[in-house]
Amino acid sequence: MPHLLHLDSSADLTGSRSRAITAAFAKSWASRGDDHTITYRDLHTEPLPRLSTPALHWAPRLRRPDETVEPQDEALQQLILDELFAADVLLVGAPMYNYSLASTLKTWIDYVHVPGTTLTFDDVPSQPMAGRRAVVVTSAGGSYVEGSPTHGWDHLTPVLQIVLGTALGMEVTVISTELTLAPRIPDLAPQIPYSESLLTAAMERAAELGATV
Repeated sequence: MPHLLHLDSSADLTGSRSRAITAAFAKSWASRGDDHTITYRDLHTEPLPRLSTPALHWAPRLRRPDETVEPQDEALQQLILDELFAADVLLVGAPMYNYSLASTLKTWIDYVHVPGTTLTFDDVPSQPMAGRRAVVVTSAGGSYVEGSPTHGWDHLTPVLQIVLGTALGMEVTVISTELTLAPRIPDLAPQIPYSESLLTAAMERAAELGATV
């Protein structure tokens, strides 16, 4: 059965654009039939604990003899990895906070970016997610497109493309929406219609992908 792993990380539980867009994808995915199943994890309302030891950054076979991991910490990481491995498609809601990832999403990345387990480190092939689809939904309060004064300040999207795409080998599609703060910041108010058009386009794209990937 096709299976979706749906992650949200926005701290805004009512007005989040990234949550609205991922929900549109998930709704479209579920409408394809009961065989299109979903595992949902809200990284904000149920945040993962930070890694207890740097040993968890490595596959067990690559840890040094003096590195130990508590059984409950090993079990939690394995649960997170198993959720990822079970997914045919990964859906990530990723709002930009201070030009980068939400700390809750960064913690999830720390659990799954494991040399020797999810990415190849030595001569043992270790890229089980290679070729699977990842849909990343980004939202930003301002604008970081080429030509804007803050172009190049987006340290969110490239990180996810590197980790999920380059390291894990997934096929990454990004759905982005910007200027989410236009209704709140007076200087951005003239951009409200454009901001709303970006949201509409992102919602439509998410629904389209949810019905086809």
